[in-house]
Formats: sequence, C-alpha cells, structure tokens
Amino acid sequence: MVAVPYQVFLLTRSSLAVGLLGVVQLVPYVLCSFVAGALADRIDRRVVLLWTQTLLAACSGLFMLAALAGRPPVPVLYGIAALAAGISAVDQPARSATIPNLVRRSQLPSAISLNFALFQTGALAGPAIGGAVIARVGLPVAYGIDVATFAAAIVAVFLLTPQVPVGKRAESPVQALSAGFAFLRRLPVVMGGYALDLNAMILSSPRAVFPALGLTVFHVGPAGLGLLYAAPGVGAIIGSLFSGFIRHLRHPGRAVLFAVGGWGLGITLFGLVTASFPLALLFLACAGGSDALSAIARNTIQQTVAPDRLRGRLAAVGSMVVVGGPYLGDTRAGIVASATGPGAAVVLGGLMCLGGCAVLPLAFRGLWTFDMTAGAPPE
Repeated sequence: MVAVPYQVFLLTRSSLAVGLLGVVQLVPYVLCSFVAGALADRIDRRVVLLWTQTLLAACSGLFMLAALAGRPPVPVLYGIAALAAGISAVDQPARSATIPNLVRRSQLPSAISLNFALFQTGALAGPAIGGAVIARVGLPVAYGIDVATFAAAIVAVFLLTPQVPVGKRAESPVQALSAGFAFLRRLPVVMGGYALDLNAMILSSPRAVFPALGLTVFHVGPAGLGLLYAAPGVGAIIGSLFSGFIRHLRHPGRAVLFAVGGWGLGITLFGLVTASFPLALLFLACAGGSDALSAIARNTIQQTVAPDRLRGRLAAVGSMVVVGGPYLGDTRAGIVASATGPGAAVVLGGLMCLGGCAVLPLAFRGLWTFDMTAGAPPE
C-alpha cells in the first residue's frame, strides 16, 4: 500500500506514474471479478482462499526481488501489481461470501463491523509500520515482512471448516453471471450504494497524490507518507466501533448517503490544510470514519437480502466497485494533480463528490425508500 507507490514515485518523480498504477490494477481486477463470483458460488470457498493467499504471498516475493535489484523498470512493478490485483479479485468474493455462514443472521451486522474494523486495523498498522520500515531499513525488508505475514493468513484459512456454497445449482458461467446481475437489478438500494461509492472513490480518492504531498508539500519523508496512508484507517476503526446503530436502522440506505457526504467533506477539508500536517491527518481520519459507516451499511444491506447461492457473485460486483473505484480514482487524481498540483486535485475531487451526493438520490430513489423490514425480492 505504501511501498509500491513510493517506489514508483522515487523512480519517476511523477504523480501521473503513481496514478497509472490504478489503471494497470483495475483491468485485471475487473476481468477476474467476472469469473471470481461464479467460482465462489460453485466450489469450496476455503479452497479458493488457500490458493489466493498463497499466490498473493508469491507476488509480494516478486516485489521483494525487484526491490533487491536496485532500480527495477517501472513496467515490471506495474506487471506485478496487475498480477496481484487479479488474484485479489478472486480472493475478495470468496472471503466476503463466507462471513454470513459463520454467524447467525442477527449477528451479521456486528460481524461485518468487526470484519471491517479488522481490515482497517491492517490498513492502519500496515502503512504506519511500512513507512517506518522503509525509512529505516529500505524497501526490500518491507516487502519481505509482507511475504512472511501471509503465513498467518494461510493458517487462519486452513483452520476454517469447509465452506461449500448452500443451494448451488448446475449453471454455465454465463447463466451464473446473468442470474447474479438479474437479482442485483431488483435491488435499487444496492445499485444506488454502488453508485455512491463510485462517486466517492473515482472523484475524490486522494491516494495517488500522497507521495507528492508527503515528499514535496508536507516534507515528512517516507515515515510521514505512511501516516497519510494510515490516517483513513484510524478513522475507519473508530467509525466501525460506533457503527452498532446501523443494525437498528429501518432505512440504512440513508446512512450510506450521509456517510458518503461526510467522506467528501473530509477530503475537501484535507486538501485545504496543506500548511498543517496534523490537521490534514485529522481530516483524513474523519473521511475514513465516514467511509467505514458507508461500507458497513452497504454490506449489511447486501448480505442480508442476498441468498447464499448468489452471495459470491454479488460480492464480486461489490468488490469491483469497492476496489475498482479507488483504482480509477488514483488515475484521475494523478492526471488532475499533474495539471493543477496535488492540493488542488484533492479539493476539486472532494467538491465533486459532494455534488454527486446531491444528484444520485434522484436517480436511485431506493437509497431513501428501502425498508430493511421488507425482506429480499424473490429470486
């Protein structure tokens, strides 16, 4: 999360080159996601996770070897990043679809909140530790630590019971994809949530300009750069801890709308305070907290209304949105920052996100009207 964009920026001194990481990761992620959802609904999800975690560890090993080479060609880094993104696309739906089978339905919102908090703890600790490690001992060691820690993930997955999808049917890949999209079209609140998330991430994700901000505006070096990447995770953990109210909401789509608006406001304020690094971190954390509430509300809706045999496919679509949006946002931010500067690119993105929050509810009225007590539409 820190090492790859930092390494690309050091090699190129270009926010555009960092932003292009989003494109090279987006394409394989989207392509593999179409297959991943159907795969997660056909075979033991535990087996899928064992393979993906092992292959992701191998990708981190390739990054380590590239760093040991000194100044690897940027296309090599792009290639490894693309490979890891494709594998992650297969991993995410299987992991997400497993959660509802591990807890009772009444516990699902809490389980999703806990899972999100654990994910954000990694997103917080990883960049903070990564920035410090890079500053002290260099990129190869940072990548090496990443390789080693995959052992814990592999052991955890191995200890799960088999996760064979319930109610799976004999369908061709095309039929499987069609069934997933057909069900999704009858859930305007989910479609609206996806649209809001894409609005937030494509228009206002600031990740691609973090290296330029950290090294040339705030002058905080790689350790400070790690804090920029970690700050949204701090807010997300706090947001997760206070997300219990979501399980009691009758209209959780409204929570998604207000939370995405909070993200846009936090990003706008972050872009305006380039003279104060602590204040910038505070606004990034506020944005991260809003993003956590949005994600937990969206996932609670989707996991509650989706039957188990379709969860992998719906999770794959959600994964494309949640991961693909920031990849496109990285590219947008890199292009705009090259023309206007990193601070202006962030402010413009935050304002556009707020504008989208005002418009999208008109196109997706289910965001406001969806009633959690009404249950799922028929298959």
